[in-house]
Amino acid sequence: MSTSSPLPQLIGHRGARGLAPENTLLALDVGIAAGCPWLEFDVQLHPSGQLFLLHDLTLDRTTNGQGLASECGWPALRALDAGQGQQLPTLDEALDLIEDRAQINIELKTWDGTAAAVAECLRTRLAEGAAPTQYLVSSFHLPELYEFKQRLPEVPVAVLLCGVPLDWAACATELQAVALNQSAEFVDARLVADAKARGLAVNVYTVNDVDEYRRLAAMGVDAVFTDVPDRLRRL
Repeated sequence: MSTSSPLPQLIGHRGARGLAPENTLLALDVGIAAGCPWLEFDVQLHPSGQLFLLHDLTLDRTTNGQGLASECGWPALRALDAGQGQQLPTLDEALDLIEDRAQINIELKTWDGTAAAVAECLRTRLAEGAAPTQYLVSSFHLPELYEFKQRLPEVPVAVLLCGVPLDWAACATELQAVALNQSAEFVDARLVADAKARGLAVNVYTVNDVDEYRRLAAMGVDAVFTDVPDRLRRL
């Protein structure tokens, strides 16, 4: 399969989870080394007030811990092995590591305060000279995303979807989002066209197959989230 369409940008998914333990500093570093212009990771708010990187609400799949992350004390959480001796990093540690070597998509995984805490963290970064466009904040939890946008309107947001809404991409317009982050399982040419008509970028997750990557390029998507940026970058 071939296409003359420009190939979508690569967004390292959870850093580069196919090459290193997901949502760790090592995965972020590997994603940068693999040439990703963007890195994505998941952020949760711990009851202690700390922001940390983890996808699941439970610890069992990606660490040597068990149970809900929210029920694990902060020192114990930090002592866990997230793979290859890696800790669960804090948001500040992740941002310090990346600096300006890649743009950053922060997914809000929890609610009830996560948006406010992330907004405060990024406000500090902006005051230190970071550009708002260095960041893109996304979430499936649209009220939490709305809360973030109210608190820090200068930082762009993206609506995460795992399906096709009846109103197509209208929800993203309502949130003043700049992008639609859509599941590869539900990519619909009409949704892409509607998003483009609204001035939205379309980013698709998670794409690890070369032929699928080319197919999405022909559809006009702007970027793909990938676990294996080294594989797609060969194109």
